[in-house]
Amino acid sequence: MWAISRHSRQLALSHAQLESVILERTAELQGLSQRLLKVQDEERRKLARDLHDSTGQTLVALKISVSFLQENCMRDPTTLAMVSEVSRLADQAIDEIRTMSYLLHPPLLDEAGFRCAAEWYVEGFAKRSGINVSLTLTTDRERLPITIEIALFRVLQESLTNVHRHSGASQVSVCFQRQSETAILEIRDSGRGIPADRLARLRGASAQTGVGLSGMRERLNELNGNLEIESDSHGTSLRAIVPLPATARFAQPGDCGHVPLFA
Repeated sequence: MWAISRHSRQLALSHAQLESVILERTAELQGLSQRLLKVQDEERRKLARDLHDSTGQTLVALKISVSFLQENCMRDPTTLAMVSEVSRLADQAIDEIRTMSYLLHPPLLDEAGFRCAAEWYVEGFAKRSGINVSLTLTTDRERLPITIEIALFRVLQESLTNVHRHSGASQVSVCFQRQSETAILEIRDSGRGIPADRLARLRGASAQTGVGLSGMRERLNELNGNLEIESDSHGTSLRAIVPLPATARFAQPGDCGHVPLFA
């Protein structure tokens, strides 16, 4: 009997030690994941700046040179047509570089905050995707801490990308509310919804949730926030809830203003 009791205590001790190691390793992995997301954001910001300041300016110089060529080719219709096509392609490349740069890290996010960056991104998304998007924003214009603004913007980006790729929706609503102690971002689509078995996996923390959703969760976890997903045959809603630090809170919840549908 004594031997059995001793063996049981050893098993209990080993189990406790194993749980401790698992918790420690999990915390290390979460810390590493969060650091990787920060590095990713910094690299996006740097790449966006390099594209705008270097490649973008090179294309602008090309456009100026092409304009001079156009002036010198007025008497040769064939050459003028070729130069005009080069000019058109230069314009297209400039627009694409500018869009790519802004999508990587929109200047508005640093300069004016999440609210303005969300308006810009939603308008561009609606034009690129053909999906109608209604945007409802809190009327409060006070800046949030930059870490929260970046996290919310990346959630918005990833969510709308998923809507475009997977939902088949023609309508999406985006609502951002800043309440007394929390910031809430909700994206709701009118698509086909998510099958129940996949929805259960998405609500879990398994690798099957995908890189995008895992990234959203990691960003919110670092801020002590959470991600909620609801779905049925009428569509899917994703809600990011982030607690606000005491310095960013105010006494009363803010009402939402409304921006009409973007086409």
